[in-house]
Amino acid sequence: MSILKSDTQPLLKLLLVDYNSHKTHILSEAFDNEHYQIEWASASGMSLLHRVRESKPDIIIIDIESPDRDMLDSLNMLSTTAPKPVVMFSEDQNSQVIQELVKAGVSAYITGGVDSSRVRSIIDIALARFKEHQNLKQELADTKQKLSSQKVIEQAKIWLMENKHCSEKQAYHHIRKIAMDNSQKMEDVARNILSLANMLGGSHG
Repeated sequence: MSILKSDTQPLLKLLLVDYNSHKTHILSEAFDNEHYQIEWASASGMSLLHRVRESKPDIIIIDIESPDRDMLDSLNMLSTTAPKPVVMFSEDQNSQVIQELVKAGVSAYITGGVDSSRVRSIIDIALARFKEHQNLKQELADTKQKLSSQKVIEQAKIWLMENKHCSEKQAYHHIRKIAMDNSQKMEDVARNILSLANMLGGSHG
């Protein structure tokens, strides 16, 4: 959760993970106290995942000479368990490494020198990319859930039609009525019907 200023505009909480100390003064010049709250973290000490869980930043900035396998594994774990927008400053221009980092959730990967005047716009772009990516992930998850639910209901309808000798419309309304009477989702009712079908040894496709 972001810390609020007196005018209710949220500060962005930055977790700056420093693997390359000669750049940190340049990065720090890009941030002002009116827009950002910076929490510094050295490369040593607790893991990246632990640090993120503890500080709950809005965005993670990593300054590293060359990302290694441990960094990639940490980012993959972070993307799965506690996704956050990540900006990485690095000297490594290996295209395969960059592709793996993007897949692991890095929203912006910046190579070469650091221009303090560009850092804020880089962060804004990274935040926008992350938000768009999360929205797409949620839309995909919702679609998969909807298709799964529809499949289960369809299987339950088929079982009712074959074993209760009713029409497709009657089977659907039967499932719907049970769901409404018991304040359940139709998918849950359908799963219960299929569980009963398995117990009775009936086929449901």
